[in-house]
Amino acid sequence: MCKSLILGFFDGVHIAHQAVINSALRYSDNTLLITFKESPAKYFGKDFKYILPRQESLKKIKNLGVKEILQLDFDLVANMSAKDYLDFLVREFSPVSISTGFNHTFGQNKSGNAEFLSDYQDLYGYKYLCSEPVKYNGNIISSTYIKQLLKTGHIEEANMLLGSNFFVEGIVIKGAQIGQTIGFPTANIHYPEDIVQIPYGVYIGKSANHKIVLNWGLKPTVNNTKQPVLEAHFINFTDNLYGKKIKIELIKKIRDERKFSSIEELKEQIRKDITVCSEL
Repeated sequence: MCKSLILGFFDGVHIAHQAVINSALRYSDNTLLITFKESPAKYFGKDFKYILPRQESLKKIKNLGVKEILQLDFDLVANMSAKDYLDFLVREFSPVSISTGFNHTFGQNKSGNAEFLSDYQDLYGYKYLCSEPVKYNGNIISSTYIKQLLKTGHIEEANMLLGSNFFVEGIVIKGAQIGQTIGFPTANIHYPEDIVQIPYGVYIGKSANHKIVLNWGLKPTVNNTKQPVLEAHFINFTDNLYGKKIKIELIKKIRDERKFSSIEELKEQIRKDITVCSEL
């Protein structure tokens, strides 16, 4: 059956990605999104970090109304020319349309692009739908731009461009229990290695319906670790979470991590952080 194809990797499925997907959905509801199991950057040995876990990005794609998703192994197509890859798509899927972003590339040496797909549409009988750049504050919205926002702690802007909240998730592990001893117990998780890293600091977040004050860093006041720790204090919540998987959505960075002169000063600052969180 003829398909309306959507091409791209779609890490994070931000609002510019959504524009590409929606252009295909407007043309035909028989959509197939073709992507890759892992970022092509990994094939070329780059240390790629995701905005969202891959399955979460695929879920967002499905929720937009895409009927099918095909995840290819990039190494199977990495050495194809742009023409060979397009021939493959036409032969296998008989596309009535092909939708991409303006900067989509494919084929050896990235020789396939928007102009290439436009030039071949009459020959192969598909309609090429190219989504123009979507901008925010003069910047083209892209996964790279959103990663930069996250890396610099601009969580609110990143969330707005994602159309959903950036999050981290993991199994709650047992820490040094310093928080417990000073009256602010925390649920600790390892920061996911394959997710883009936010800067050290204190954040407001949520998990399910619970508000959270989240500290990510080296805990310089108690000098307890040389490895960064992600600690979540659940406000007005006392259940035991050890061994459970939790998802923490980041809402806003409220301050940098810093070393306090005493535990009492640290406790006073935590109380202020909780007040800020409670008022949002």
